[in-house]
Amino acid sequence: MKIVVAPDKFKNSLTGWHFCNAVEEGIHAINPDVELIKLPLADGGDGTMDVLKHHLNGELVRIEVNNPFFNPTLATYLYAEKSKTAFIEMAEASGMKLLKPEQLDCKNATTFGTGEMIVDAINKGAWKIILGIGGSATNDCGIGMATALGYRFLDKNKRTVKPIGVNLAKIESIDVTYVHPKLNEVAFEIACDVENPLYGKDGAAFVYAAQKGATVDDIIILDSGLRHLSKIIEEIFNVNPQNVKGAGAAGGMGIASKVFLNGELQPGIQLIRRVVKFDEKIKNADWIITGEGTLDKQTLSGKTVHGVVTSTKAKNIKVAALCGDLKLSEKELKNFGIDYADWVLRHAKDLNDALENSYDYVKKMATEFAKKVLL
Repeated sequence: MKIVVAPDKFKNSLTGWHFCNAVEEGIHAINPDVELIKLPLADGGDGTMDVLKHHLNGELVRIEVNNPFFNPTLATYLYAEKSKTAFIEMAEASGMKLLKPEQLDCKNATTFGTGEMIVDAINKGAWKIILGIGGSATNDCGIGMATALGYRFLDKNKRTVKPIGVNLAKIESIDVTYVHPKLNEVAFEIACDVENPLYGKDGAAFVYAAQKGATVDDIIILDSGLRHLSKIIEEIFNVNPQNVKGAGAAGGMGIASKVFLNGELQPGIQLIRRVVKFDEKIKNADWIITGEGTLDKQTLSGKTVHGVVTSTKAKNIKVAALCGDLKLSEKELKNFGIDYADWVLRHAKDLNDALENSYDYVKKMATEFAKKVLL
């Protein structure tokens, strides 16, 4: 019997590795002969660095960069010397997590620090950079990131524009003379889980800027700036940003990653599955045990469990989902491709108990799974 344990984290309670260990304890208490492979996953957001650190055999690099308001902050990225691969989360330098709610002000925020992390990785010798673009506090269309890499955004007087969202409308030209000489030697893969266009009612400003501190007036200014820069990008790079799925991700970092980095935008879980060689490692498995904090309709549209199920369908491997909470009916689970499901809140006294003792509850659920399915 071969079982692969491939969860996402349970936010604020359990890492993917802790989940794997809990399942291992629970199953081996019933049947110690089960071959169990631990393969925690992530979707490109929080927790991805920990997952890839193991799979890529990388080391964490900590450097001082600029935060969204040009103040110094320490940011961490992953670098694997053997494969010359870096994994960078833009949230480390340009994320909402760095700011208090009252500090959020995306019209004056920059992605410059993300660019500094990319430069550091290139200077270390990276040939491939995986960039996760979730959790940003910015709406600068990636001009901050690009500025750190040597792009110059110029106004009508050929003066350099400060790379923040409110200044997008001032840009009249882009100078590529001083772009980092090794930028074109690096392959960029972008973990991007939204498909929003760059501007308009479904674009970066109207959909996401309010949660990043923008007022109604700010949103109109930012959307206008995105429209303006879009025309310049099309003229210079021969790409219509509005036709690029995910262009509006992370305040426009989606399109910035494509045109300034020549990056390929991919759903995060698909990218991570490929990097960790997931499909190869699950061959001949009898079961995959997966899980995440909440199994709901959002799960059906591209989160980690969805990625797991996608891989197993072609191989006729059964899937068990052990989650924090379950908000799908039996019929929905069956249609989704899940053969067995259990959830922490079914066993816990309340939410606090569930969060504090999630390891023990996952272990208990794994034991029950083993009794029902493996004996």
